[in-house]
Amino acid sequence: MTEIALTLTDAHASTARRARRQRLQDAAFRNATLAFALLVLLILGGVTVSLIDGALPALRTFGFGFVATEVWNPVTEQFGALAPIYGTLVTSIIAMAVGIPVSFGIALFITEMCPAWLKRPLGVAIELLAGIPSIIYGIWGLFVFAPFMQSTIQPFLIATLGQIPGIGNLFMGPPYGIGILTAGLILGIMVLPFITSITRDVFETVPPMVRESAYGLGATTWEVVWNVVLPYTRTGVVGGVMLGLGRALGETMAVTFVIGNAHRISSSIMAPGTTISASIANEFTEAVGDVYTASLVALGLILFLITFTVLSIAKLMLLRLQRKAGV
Repeated sequence: MTEIALTLTDAHASTARRARRQRLQDAAFRNATLAFALLVLLILGGVTVSLIDGALPALRTFGFGFVATEVWNPVTEQFGALAPIYGTLVTSIIAMAVGIPVSFGIALFITEMCPAWLKRPLGVAIELLAGIPSIIYGIWGLFVFAPFMQSTIQPFLIATLGQIPGIGNLFMGPPYGIGILTAGLILGIMVLPFITSITRDVFETVPPMVRESAYGLGATTWEVVWNVVLPYTRTGVVGGVMLGLGRALGETMAVTFVIGNAHRISSSIMAPGTTISASIANEFTEAVGDVYTASLVALGLILFLITFTVLSIAKLMLLRLQRKAGV
């Protein structure tokens, strides 16, 4: 009996030690993950404070006129962010107008209609596109795509859409090859693999039984996609689109090669322009004087605010969709 009691006592002591060790491990893991989360917030706060501090000389000098003025003249130290803001927004809109439909079409083909032998190679090819460095897109755009735009696409647009009252102003002017339209199309190609990969993955989460039930009721492929697949995956689809939009807003090198880097706003999307990231990349090493440098930092602050606003809106949209879906 004494030996049994000792054995039970040792077992209880071992269990207690094991439970105490597990509690310590859980506490250490919880504290470590909390520290990582706080580190992210600390870095974000540090970036924000640094941008605000660096931009203060320009904001004090120009005030609200900084975001409402088109002039950008380093000689007279007159700076305005309106042209880069316009270029950033317009190129991103063009990129989304091109990238979203094509990405959806590719994702739907892969998940709904693609032969089994082609599905994997096509998926790998799309993912490889996402790994191509942006400077490669820029070089290809400058030496291959821009000449093609100048000789073929832009003359066609000028001769057709450019003659339509109203929207014709968007397609007027000489065919430079480079410009806002070219930069937007390059961005559309760049965001395509990101949106496609995410959209394809969320489409594949639809249970096969749900699809088969819809087909069994006599639904066509389009009806299955519109009434079953998209409602089931809309939260993930919105997230993928917003990820692509964030990439388009912040892209630098590829845009710098093909946009023309002109600080002006033109009614034609074929004219040269600039974006916030391209302006910073082109001029930061040449900035002389506190106001010039602060103006470039202020551009970075504006891009940060635009991106933060877009992501916040995307998050609110996702929360709203989740509430509607009852998640």
